[in-house]
This record gives sequence, C-alpha cells and structure tokens, in this order.
Amino acid sequence: MLRHIRGKYTCVCCQTIQTAAMPAQIIDKGIPAPGLLAQVAVAKHDDHLPLYRQQEIYARAGVHIPRSSMAQWLGVCGLRLEPLAQALRDHLLSHSVIHADETPVKLLAPGQGKTKRAYVWVYRTTNFVAQRAVLFDFTPGRGGENPRRVLQCFGGTLMSDDFSGYHALQAQGITLALCIAHARRKLFEAFQLNGSQIAGQAVALIAKLYEIER
Repeated sequence: MLRHIRGKYTCVCCQTIQTAAMPAQIIDKGIPAPGLLAQVAVAKHDDHLPLYRQQEIYARAGVHIPRSSMAQWLGVCGLRLEPLAQALRDHLLSHSVIHADETPVKLLAPGQGKTKRAYVWVYRTTNFVAQRAVLFDFTPGRGGENPRRVLQCFGGTLMSDDFSGYHALQAQGITLALCIAHARRKLFEAFQLNGSQIAGQAVALIAKLYEIER
C-alpha cells in the first residue's frame, strides 16, 4: 500500500491553512499506482492475458479488481500515453528507410457473439540504425488510408509487400521498395508450372542476390 504524507501549514497572521498538493497521478483521484497500471497493460497487450483472466489471477491472491475497472484504467492509460506514441512516430518518420506490414487480428463484435477481422499495422526502422523503433497501429479495416495517415510526413523509402494499399503512397513522395520474395514467388511458380526459361533465369538471379545478403 502506498502512503502519501502531505504537510499542512497554518498562517498565524491570517489563520489560513495550506496543504501540500498530492503527487501527480495517471488517473486523477484514482486508486491504482503506476506499477499496477503498467502490470495490467503489459499483461493484456504483451502477455495476451484478457482482463477476465487477470481478474481471476488477482482474486487468487485475495485482491478483488473488477474487470470493468481495469478496462477503464486501460482507456485512461491510452490517453496518457498518446504523447509518447506521437514522439515514437516522429522518431520513426525521421529515418530514411521504414519497413511496414499489416497482420489480421480477431476483433470482438459486441452483442453479436462472434468476431470480425481487424488489422494491426507495424512500422519499424531497419536493423542498421543506432536507435531502432517499432510503432503499432490498430485499425478496423485494411484500407490504404491507414498507411497514408501514419506516413503522412514521411518522404523516404518504404519496404513492404505488394499490397495495393501501399501503392498510393508514391503520390506523397515515398519511394516503394517492394519485397523481392513476393516477386520471386510468382516467377518460381511460372518456372515450375509452365517451364518458363525467362522466369527460371530471374529466379537464378534472385538467388545470387540472396547470396550477397548472406
């Protein structure tokens, strides 16, 4: 348990009383300390523990924390962490090369008893920078407006697959470096299925590129 001790002072002249202010809190007048909030957030988003399981874990330790309370805490933490997320995005966009990809996830549809498809987009620096960074962006759909929004102020090279949603980024001055593995896949199929000699030569040239990368 945290105990805050605040001084209280009285002026002998005017008989007024002044009390020291409370330390800054993530949730105004809230009970949870930063450590507990971090634990709930990390357990949910990094350890993939739903809130109802966390509630059971705390209950076994004799602590009753309603799932609704933890959900409210996470909402407030999201607002408080927004400046940090923006700073991370600014740092990422300052690099000349960024990697991007999107992954489908299941999103609960309240009241319908089933899930629908949503997406988590990941933007990251290369491995060859002094300070690497990764930015995640959750969206309910896969439209090309999502990378355009995140990469609005970016003018470098984007490494991605050949998903059509990235193509419009060229209008923003972004250079696309599309994944050669996706191109090789089509050439390999053309060589294997149709015996295309041109495709076979291309696959051999790509193999030489892979040797250089190694």
